[in-house]
This record gives sequence, structure tokens and C-alpha cells, in this order.
Amino acid sequence: MVSAKARSSWPLQDAKARFSEVVDRALAEGPQRVTRRGREAVVVVAADTFEAMHARANQPASLVDFFQRSPLAGVELDLRRAPDLGRDIDL
Repeated sequence: MVSAKARSSWPLQDAKARFSEVVDRALAEGPQRVTRRGREAVVVVAADTFEAMHARANQPASLVDFFQRSPLAGVELDLRRAPDLGRDIDL
């Protein structure tokens, strides 16, 4: 059995009974996993940790991702060239 000091995984019943401690440990020690019927169900994390993870997840991974996520992604652009030849210049 894991000692209470090193605990970072909680059966649901224990987490419910000691929720304040689960939150305190999430703030002080890091993510606290809660299991239900022997399977990991949720993870309790500090709000600032969650916000940092959420911000990273929403950042585009590449320039292609950036353009694909653009609100203008479906807008059609007219990219035809003008028919004039430009102007003559002396070099």
C-alpha cells in the first residue's frame, strides 16, 4: 500500500471522503488521480496547471495549423494577375 505521504492516486470513495486533502495535495504536490472501479477516472490538478496545459493545447503546432485554424480559412481569394504588362524602366 502506498503511504499517505506519497499518495497521488485515490479510490473514488477515499477522494470523496477526503476531498479537501485531495485538493491541497494537487496544489502542493501536483496532479492527483482518482480511480473508479479500479480504473483511472479523473485527475485533479491546480487551476494554474490546467490553464497552462489548456493554453499549450490550443497553440498551433505549425504554420499550416495556424492557417487551418484561421477564421478566414474558408474564404475564397481572387488571386488572378492583372492583364497589364507593367511599365518600362531604364536600368
